[in-house]
Amino acid sequence: MKRIIITLFLVVGLAGVSQAQTNANQGLMQALMEAIGSATLSDAQVAELSRQAIVEMDAKNPVAAANDPYTVRLNKIVSRHHTISGIPVNYKVYKVADVNAFATADGSVRVFKGLMDIMTDNELLAVMGHEIGHVVNHDTRDGMKSALRRSAVRDAVGSTSGKLGELSRSQLGDIADGLLGAKFSRQQETEADDYSYGFLKRYGYNVLALATSFEKLAKLSGGQGGPTFLSSHPDSQARAQRVRDRARRDGLAR
Repeated sequence: MKRIIITLFLVVGLAGVSQAQTNANQGLMQALMEAIGSATLSDAQVAELSRQAIVEMDAKNPVAAANDPYTVRLNKIVSRHHTISGIPVNYKVYKVADVNAFATADGSVRVFKGLMDIMTDNELLAVMGHEIGHVVNHDTRDGMKSALRRSAVRDAVGSTSGKLGELSRSQLGDIADGLLGAKFSRQQETEADDYSYGFLKRYGYNVLALATSFEKLAKLSGGQGGPTFLSSHPDSQARAQRVRDRARRDGLAR
């Protein structure tokens, strides 16, 4: 459930696109800088930047082909969910062994092979529901604004007359440092859990899949809260118990 790498690629990854696309990105980045300065970064701007970032990430990761068993399985799981809370969602599998998944503000969801290998279909939906919850709740937008403001990206762009392709390696390093400092709050993580719970309940899935997904993640590190990418999240075991308690109150578990 890691989103930091998305904001990193959002800025760094765009430097490798074609010249025509770079020219378009320069104008987009300039608009972004102005929006950051005036606190008016819009959902549409975040979504467009995220769309460009995910294109770059897809090009740099092994994406499962349409006829790959992992893609076939994922498409079956999400067949009812190509629009969620009014957001068009597109899904792909990264053939990477990491236990991970993420969603970006444009509605892109990427699931890693490693996660699919350990989760049931409903557990995968629960994890994806959490990530989409961050999008619906505007956490991705607000996290990006915060990360960009803390980073050197504004000064870096200004020092190169807005030409993203001319950023130096040191400037890109400063940008990365700022972006890597961005984290969602515990409250935002809890609210994303609640969104996933409500999503599962609304569509008639077993809400305990959210609890069992947390329990599996916790076991990966001997019960210490889950894999490294969950280090900024609330404790996985505690999250699982919270889901089980709520399910009992709702009459969905004993």
